[in-house]
Amino acid sequence: MDRDFSLSSGGEAGAGAPCNRFHVRLVDEPPEYEPPPLAGGEDGVGRFQRFEATLQNRGDSLRADGLCHSSDSFSSSCLKTFGHNTVDRVPRIDFYRNTGSLSGVKVNRPSLADLHEDLQRDILSVPGAVDGVANGDGVVDTGGKPSENKDELVRFGWIKGVLVRCMLNIWGVMLFIRLSWIVGQAGIGLGVIVICLSSVVTVVTGISMSAICTNGVVRGGGAYYLISRSLGPEFGGSIGLIFSFANAVAVAMYVVGFAETVVDILKENNVLMVDSISDIRIVGCITVVVLLGITVAGMEWETKAQVVLLIILLIGIANFFIGTVIPSTIEKRSKGFFNYQAQVFAENFGPSFRDGESFFSVFAIFFPAATGILAGANISGDLKDPQVAIPKGTMLAIFVTTLTYIAVAICIGATVVRDATGSVNDTISVLTSCNGSAACKLGYDFSGCDTQMCNFGLMNNFQVMSMVSGFGPLITAGIFSATLSSALASLVSAPKIFQALCKDNIYKGLYFFGKGYGKNNEPIRSYILTFVIAVAFILIAELNTIAPVISNFFLASYALINFSCFHASYSKSPGWRPAFKFYNMWVSLLGTVLCCAVMFVINWWAAVITVAIVLFLNIYVIYNKPEVNWGSSAQAMSYITALQDALSLTGVNDHIKNFRPQCIVLTGSPMSRPALLDLTLSFTKNFSLCICSHVFMGPRKQTVSDMNMSMDNYQQWLSKNRKKAFYAAVAADNLRDGVKCLLQASGLGRMKPNTLVIGYKRDWRTDNPQDVENYVGILHDAFDFEYGLIILRISQGLDISRILQIQELQRKEQEKLALEAAQKDEQKDGKRGICSLKFLNKTVKYSTNTLGVNDQKDFKVSAGHAADFNQRLLEASTQFQMNQGKGTIDVWWLFDDGGLTILIPYLLTIRKKWCDCKLRIFIGGKLDSINEEKRAMAALLGKFRIQCADIKVIGDIHMKPSKESWKMFEELIEPYQLHEGSKDPATAEILLKEHPWKITDAELERFKDKTYRQVRLNELLQENSRSANIIVVSLPIARKEAVSSYLYVAWLETLSRNLPPVIMIRGNQKNVLTFYS
Repeated sequence: MDRDFSLSSGGEAGAGAPCNRFHVRLVDEPPEYEPPPLAGGEDGVGRFQRFEATLQNRGDSLRADGLCHSSDSFSSSCLKTFGHNTVDRVPRIDFYRNTGSLSGVKVNRPSLADLHEDLQRDILSVPGAVDGVANGDGVVDTGGKPSENKDELVRFGWIKGVLVRCMLNIWGVMLFIRLSWIVGQAGIGLGVIVICLSSVVTVVTGISMSAICTNGVVRGGGAYYLISRSLGPEFGGSIGLIFSFANAVAVAMYVVGFAETVVDILKENNVLMVDSISDIRIVGCITVVVLLGITVAGMEWETKAQVVLLIILLIGIANFFIGTVIPSTIEKRSKGFFNYQAQVFAENFGPSFRDGESFFSVFAIFFPAATGILAGANISGDLKDPQVAIPKGTMLAIFVTTLTYIAVAICIGATVVRDATGSVNDTISVLTSCNGSAACKLGYDFSGCDTQMCNFGLMNNFQVMSMVSGFGPLITAGIFSATLSSALASLVSAPKIFQALCKDNIYKGLYFFGKGYGKNNEPIRSYILTFVIAVAFILIAELNTIAPVISNFFLASYALINFSCFHASYSKSPGWRPAFKFYNMWVSLLGTVLCCAVMFVINWWAAVITVAIVLFLNIYVIYNKPEVNWGSSAQAMSYITALQDALSLTGVNDHIKNFRPQCIVLTGSPMSRPALLDLTLSFTKNFSLCICSHVFMGPRKQTVSDMNMSMDNYQQWLSKNRKKAFYAAVAADNLRDGVKCLLQASGLGRMKPNTLVIGYKRDWRTDNPQDVENYVGILHDAFDFEYGLIILRISQGLDISRILQIQELQRKEQEKLALEAAQKDEQKDGKRGICSLKFLNKTVKYSTNTLGVNDQKDFKVSAGHAADFNQRLLEASTQFQMNQGKGTIDVWWLFDDGGLTILIPYLLTIRKKWCDCKLRIFIGGKLDSINEEKRAMAALLGKFRIQCADIKVIGDIHMKPSKESWKMFEELIEPYQLHEGSKDPATAEILLKEHPWKITDAELERFKDKTYRQVRLNELLQENSRSANIIVVSLPIARKEAVSSYLYVAWLETLSRNLPPVIMIRGNQKNVLTFYS
């Protein structure tokens, strides 16, 4: 079957249609074609396609065999582009889709290796093909078309999906019942200002929301999605939870408003079922059940219901405006309605606050009417094009509803007086003197309202709009429509938002409610939860208390939407490119401040509760650290802050008081030498820079590939195991060249390493001489680049990579056995897929729990691997993770290196795990001046404010070692000596050329005193520090080109053998301590 795929942006579809760029035909491979197996033993795709491409406007075609030139591209996978055969692909939207995109199939473009490496003739296909392309999850998509189910999904445009919902939510009960009272209190002038101020907040929020919506594809979740993808899961998760709850409780509030109106009608007709409160609960519960049925039936039915309610609402509003021009009757005049009169307008224009009300209290009462602007955004997942629908529908809804509120306020203020008695007998003749009121001038005396309560007029009657309208029952119908539409919108919004929150799994226990059903992925479980919450609050019937908190929840969402827009703009991320250009980050910040101010104006204690809840949920999410990465502006801002701080540091010269050891740690992979990393972190964690360094050695192509694959994995391992360190890797021919690169290029500005931490080379006696030369060369390079040097030796060794390999083998064996057992169970039970799923879950759980360092001490190996396993090594590798208890850190500060030898142990003692250990200082001296030297050292440490438990001067450090110790040293170096003195000069010269790394007799004689010192020091260490928790000793320095590598490592071996963990330290001979303030 042939399939045509046109990549041109213009032109007509069809086989013969001209193409602006080029045209691609996909032809299935003939059945007899059998491709060779893929490298690595992986299963290939069962069917392969060959691409036959022709350039339509030129008529050129590929060779008949479908292969490109060997210098151009891969076999059977190239396209003819711009007249040439190439693997390169032209820009195309499918390359930029996410996996699982509903709007199209994700296609992988050729990788850099596909384009850069030599052509491999046996590669069958490359990413970027239209068919047979893995979608990123290991699933191969065999068609370039999106799933046909997409056409069955119910999607709404900007009118039904956003405009209708927002207008219905904003035109609430406030319009019909409370707006007249607001005009009566604040007057027409301040009333319009109240409406405009509310609109300013909603317009600014709408602008911010429009900017965020047009900065990428918007999925389901409404306000939660917008905030979480902008500010991150911390704020997004907290707002998602409280906004869902607010909408759920709002259902109860709107339904109770509807039920109260129904019960009032029942009361007027004396048909109450039980009593007023009980009837409100009964009617409310029945109403919620009906609304739930509509929503569960599907979004189509819910939308149809919203349209019907909008029509009723529009009729009610039109009925009011018509009523204002119908000549008023005597009865209506007695109730304060006089049609449009200049006297009434003038009297009602100014404020007349009563009963302790003020401008801000009136504003607080009105503002909740404007909190419906997110009704459309809340169903963002059900919109055809949220990027267009949300800005257009929301902004138009704000504009239309604001004009409506202003028009109603002006009309009602120009036609109805503030107070009226309702008595038709309160008329006066024109000749009678008036008290100056508008009613008096129009022939009515309502002065009695000054001394007693009246029941009519703007200030006293909430049903003014029903009285003014042409047909009163239509206003009641409008009230019903306003309450039910708002309740219906909230009943849809809460589950949709909650479902999106649950799917992201930010709160682990809520994932159950994220499951969707049907073609529209309806959140049935969340619907039921919302229903239960709504019914509960209807039955509690204490909505007046919780209403301010709910309003503040909405305002908190608005504040964070504004802040999201500001923060995204301020972070200057290149990914912030909203298509909506009519925004300004400072206006968004102003919107944030306004929303927060309105929160406290409405109700200060509710605002405090809201802020406390948001902060609590924020801290909870931060503590749990959900594994999500949405490219939030918080990440961008962290980068900007770090960059600016790093740049600012470059303008400040280093000072000794601020010196801190910033370390390159040669761990290899971070988990292979845990003791080395743990010890370094003991004095750098949360204090200074630590870089785990890894040198990949071998053929460049393979090592570079391995290095690129490992970078993210190892950094994630460090983060997951709470190791405060960076990971850096280089590819090199040998270890020394790689470390040279690290020593020269690591760091950024002032955040540059100054200390190299390396493990002791325990296998130097059995290793290749060149590797020993490289190891010692690394130490020389560190000094050449003026690094301090720290060498750690543990008697059991540091490298546990062999153990990790054994553990990996065992894990694979267990997986294999589990798979075989699952297959047997499937064949036995005949339930294919079920057991495999259980096994898969079990395998995933096992593999994610990587055998980290913390678990290694409890790991037991099967008998088959017992010979290769070293339990003592495993225990030793975790010793620095544990509390060290009471003990000593013995510091043998034999040579002044600038103070690094004493600074490192001091930093250990201020850490929690080492705080019970005391410093003991050992120094060399003369027998006849021990007391003087001890006092001098005590004075020096006192100047440095470093406390120690004891200072011991070793007076016999200069003495020769014992014969037994010296004999052991001679036996140690015997295999590596040249012994040229016992041979003739010609033979000695030949041997020296063949083995230049061996120790000569002349060298050994020249450095005999230094060798004695190392042997003698080991005797003293054995005598004085065998019981120490850890020993710190000055590292001897070998002169380049003078001391051979083997003699130097023999010194280190002799100095540190048969001891507790030993740290050999040598600074770069520059001060790292000062006693000046």
